[in-house]
Amino acid sequence: MQNDKLLNYLHLHFIIFIWGFTAVLGALITIEAIPLVWFRMLIASVLILFWVLLKRYKLKFKLKTIAGFFLAGLIIALHWLAFFSAIKESNVSITLAIMSTGAFFTAFLEPLLYKRRIIWYEVLFGLIVVVGLYIIFQASGDYFWGIVLALTSSFLGALFSVINGKFAIKYNASVISFYELFFGMLCITAYLFYAQHFSEAFFTLPLMDWVYLFILASACTAYAFIASVHVMKWISPYTVMLTINMEPVYGILLALWILGDKEYMSPQFYMGAGIIIATVICNGIIKTRSTRKSKEML
Repeated sequence: MQNDKLLNYLHLHFIIFIWGFTAVLGALITIEAIPLVWFRMLIASVLILFWVLLKRYKLKFKLKTIAGFFLAGLIIALHWLAFFSAIKESNVSITLAIMSTGAFFTAFLEPLLYKRRIIWYEVLFGLIVVVGLYIIFQASGDYFWGIVLALTSSFLGALFSVINGKFAIKYNASVISFYELFFGMLCITAYLFYAQHFSEAFFTLPLMDWVYLFILASACTAYAFIASVHVMKWISPYTVMLTINMEPVYGILLALWILGDKEYMSPQFYMGAGIIIATVICNGIIKTRSTRKSKEML
């Protein structure tokens, strides 16, 4: 049993390492954000559909539920469009540092959608995050629009997580993922048709772009999601939370190693990024301990 737990813990680190690699792939792929996200969602939804059919999961739901999946799919599509646009406008390091603010967007969105009270320390940590963001803005003023896009992506990602949390309680995670990716791809398809972007050139990509896109859609999307659901059956939420906060660290280190000079930032940037990441980790530790104490008192 102990060996199983250790293997799953190492597996979790591998999954988060893959998630960190997503941003690097976004920088390596030469096409723009819109076709990049379209190809990613198309390939990933097909792969997950094969998995769903193999496991014979239920695919029929009420129209209201399908409409909810559609909304979530639109939001995750916009989230990824903003995410990869931020990478194209700035770089991986800036994008991942700003994406760490997602936990605090979630902290303020949850009370609105779940009708719970705002927790005082989340407000305090949110203010500290603003300080970290200010330092990054001061250090990276040349990447203003990249930072704005990353913040937009972070907000949309938090909104998606809060909405998706309600679905995850009721429905199979793989089925939810299939519908959301499929509907997100359909939304982008509608835009591409409207803008008349589909052409022979749209599908004529460099060989390495196809390779990177397949890795992005299969390993970083379809596999990583399904595997993350599996390991969470073995590992405590506290451990999962702490490990997930390593994603921007892994991503920034990978970017420095693979992409080189473009990713090197000033010491002031790393100080701001460090403040944000450390604050997110502290918030997670306090929240998890509070949840644990509440359960012990019941």
